[in-house]
Amino acid sequence: MSLDNTSHLSRPEPDELTQSRYALRVGEIDVLVISDGVMPLAPEVLATNADQAVRVAWLDDMFLPRELLDWPVNVVVVRSGGRTVLIDAGLGVEFPDFPRAGRLALRLEAAGIDPASVTDVVLTHLHMDHVGGLLADGLRGRLRPDLRVHLATAEAEFWESPDFSHTSMPPEVPDVLRSVASRFLDEYRSQLRPFEAEYEVAPGVVVSRTGGHTPGHSVVRLASGGDRLTFAAGRRVLGRVRPPRLVQRLRTLSRGGGSRPGRSFAGAGGDRRAAGGHCTCRSRSVGRVAVAGDIFRWVPEWWKY
Repeated sequence: MSLDNTSHLSRPEPDELTQSRYALRVGEIDVLVISDGVMPLAPEVLATNADQAVRVAWLDDMFLPRELLDWPVNVVVVRSGGRTVLIDAGLGVEFPDFPRAGRLALRLEAAGIDPASVTDVVLTHLHMDHVGGLLADGLRGRLRPDLRVHLATAEAEFWESPDFSHTSMPPEVPDVLRSVASRFLDEYRSQLRPFEAEYEVAPGVVVSRTGGHTPGHSVVRLASGGDRLTFAAGRRVLGRVRPPRLVQRLRTLSRGGGSRPGRSFAGAGGDRRAAGGHCTCRSRSVGRVAVAGDIFRWVPEWWKY
């Protein structure tokens, strides 16, 4: 797999207006951000703790629709030390009514990535839009039999008997979440490689349990040659405005909240390079979290040609 070449393909796949992937390097680590498509979701689902008037004003200010928003779903392919690592797996075919999501197999192929070349999968958590792709017929049968699937032990244990009493979500969602996670655990149990707190999947590719979004929610940190990048799934960043749930999540990570202490998004110089599982694709899902005191700001990176 040559990730360097994927960012220079002259034409997107037939059903795309623009390419759904972006290649970059973190030191000696090859990184490819791939869009799995978008899901239409109501704004109140994405900002449950925001006052309606504030939410509507923000949407209007960003020239976004008030009824439904396109919720991006992104995955990342990383190559380091002879290993090819897929971070999260998108939605799959769990929602046929979402025709613009669940496109992982197609877009891996468009990027020139053979699923059989993937040696490891890292799952940040077991929500349906992060594991569904591994259950899709178009991908499941093309993966290698010795594939290793890494996730936090706490995450696997939670989904054996999930408790949603402390969450707020539409009434039909818990059953779908429970069903997808149960099917995933049944199909991939023999390939699971659970970790307690932190595990180095490949040279410079470390997955760490943070908790918060789910009990075993994890982030993936890449480090090579003095360069750094953090992949954080389960939260979305829109433009320059800080949605309340995102700000709270960044504060939790920075202050060592959730299950793990001592990790901060505030790197040297007050910022940390990051990519997001639900970041809008117009910024290629790559940017920096700028930190000033307890204020967190998402700054999309300029496109690199």
